[in-house]
Order: sequence, then C-alpha cells, then structure tokens
Amino acid sequence: MATTVHLSSFSLFIQSRGRRDNSISSVKSLKKRTGLSPSSALTSQGGRDMIPPERKCNDHNSAFDFKLYMIRKAESVNAALDVSVPLREPLTVQEAVRYSLLAGGKRVRPLLCIAVCELVGGDEATAMSAACAVEMIHTSSLIHDDLPCMDNADLRRGKPTNHKVYGEDMAVLAGDALLALAFEHMTVVSSGLVAPERMIRAVVELARAIGTTGLVAGQMIDLASERLNPDKVGLEHLEFIHLHKTAALLEAAAVLGVIMGGGTEEEIEKLRKYARCIGLLFQVVDDIPDVTKSTEELGKTAGKDVMAGKLTYPRLIGLERSKEVAEKLRREAEEQLLGFDPSKAAPLVALASYIACRHN
Repeated sequence: MATTVHLSSFSLFIQSRGRRDNSISSVKSLKKRTGLSPSSALTSQGGRDMIPPERKCNDHNSAFDFKLYMIRKAESVNAALDVSVPLREPLTVQEAVRYSLLAGGKRVRPLLCIAVCELVGGDEATAMSAACAVEMIHTSSLIHDDLPCMDNADLRRGKPTNHKVYGEDMAVLAGDALLALAFEHMTVVSSGLVAPERMIRAVVELARAIGTTGLVAGQMIDLASERLNPDKVGLEHLEFIHLHKTAALLEAAAVLGVIMGGGTEEEIEKLRKYARCIGLLFQVVDDIPDVTKSTEELGKTAGKDVMAGKLTYPRLIGLERSKEVAEKLRREAEEQLLGFDPSKAAPLVALASYIACRHN
C-alpha cells in the first residue's frame, strides 16, 4: 500500500512551544516535530495512488467559478490597499511603498485570509484589515528578498524591483515601513469589529510567523544553503526552509482569518494544517517553472535559482518526482476541509488546485 503524507497535531497558538526553530540543527528534527513530511510521497510504491497534476488542473467543480472569485477578491484587496497607503510626505518613501504594494499580483495570501474568515462564519469586511496586513508583510519581504545582499533580483511581477527604481536605501526603508504599517493597519481598522483579546491573538500569531522563528529563519537558512551539494542535504532541510520562508505567512493568513471570523480552536487547527500544506505546495510548484519557463513567461528572471546554486525540489529529486510531491500536498490540504460546509469550502478547495496547477 502506498504511504500517505500525514500531519501530526499542531499546538494551538500561545500553547505551542517550539513550533518553529531557526537553527540549522533543527532541520534534522523537522519530520519528528511536525509529522509533515511531503518527502514521504517519494516512498509510494510506484506512485500508484498519484493523480498527475495535469489531469487535476481541469477537474474543478464547474458550479464554482474560482477565477471570478479570485478576480473579485483581488479587486477588493487592491482597493483597500490603495486607501491604506495614501500618497503623502515624505513622498519618495511613500512612492516606493506604493510602487511595490500596488504592483498587482494574484493576492493569494489575502484571498486565503478572507476565504477562511468566510468559511468559519465571518465576512470580507471583518477579514480585510488582516488580509491587507498579510499582503503588506509579504510585499515587505519581497522588497528585502530582492536586494543585492539577499537574492539580488532585477524583476518582480514583470517590473524592475524596488531597489532598481528607488535605490537600495529607499527599498530598505519601504520594506520597513510596510512591516510597521501592517500591524498599525490591522489593529486600527479592526477596532470595534473584532474583540480585543482576539486582536491580541492575531498580532502575536502574525509576529511569530515573520520573526526569527518564522519567515526570517527560513530566509536565513535559505541564504546559508546556497552552493550546498544537493547530495549532502536531504528533503527535510529544504522543507525546513519552505515551512518557514513560504508556508509560515500563508499559515498566519489562514489563522488570522479564523481569528477574525470568530472561529473555534478546532477550526484554527484544521486551517493551520491546510495552510501549511498549500505553503509547501506553493514552493514545490514555484520551483518547477524556474527550470521550465522563460523570463518573459515568469515575469521574473528565469533560472535564477539554478544560477545561484539554491536548493530546489527539482534539483534534489527531479522534475517528475517534484510533481508527485505537489499532488500529495494538494490532497492533504483538501482533507483538512472535510467537515466544513462544502459551498463555503469551495474557494479553499479550488485554491489548493489552483496553486498545484499554476505555471508562474
């Protein structure tokens, strides 16, 4: 019988201890600590339980139009973000903030936050401040990731990166400004809509996701892993990077959606697991176009990860087995939605499939 990827019980919020560890040595204990090991997909006997991602891409429920849903949510988020960063003095840094924040994109993280909030009984208006906060932090991380001292990227979403337009000094400040604005915006706009104790919980959840036990840890290990011999590191090392660098903020977006929507502890648990699965799925799928698509198709420099000697799924396990891992993660994500109202869960089911099938 083919093995499956199972997620162990995750600790809830404040009670969780050691949910993430930023030391390189902790990579070896990742599988034991979380039980989340997509690499176990590779032990499936001949991959008999695999459904090729290409076949699943056209297997959406025709009763739910995810493309329309995504467009409408992105429009709502873009409008809210535009209002949140008015053009004012000092103009240069504010222009730099708006340049990256309003550059477009599919707004997957805020969409996730809103969809989860609606799933547990909340609405878009209640979730919007948290959704915007997550996108502000995501944009901040992209600005900083693109800097010469980090990933040294020239393009982002088909446009010159922030530091290429405004200079490295202003890009650093713009990223810092967005980080601070995220917490200010979420707490101020949600005042009166969300109970204070829930807001405190949301603030702590978001802060943990992006600090030295979250996104920063993932980025640090990612930088330290450049030029490592892939034969001397395992999948657990790579999974550690992406559980922190990519999945952590998606996880925070989902948990914030539950908190804002007044959800239960059990719902927090399920949606946290769902988000971790799609977070890893996002990165597995993101690694594939880097070696199969052109710069024009991607809207960013193609092959940059290969040139930088970064650890990627295709580099470690090959293209076909990377696709198998992606399909395993998509299934695991959908399993976390069982028991919810199917109509309300439809956007999240479709989101997992969308991430699994995206090409750039």
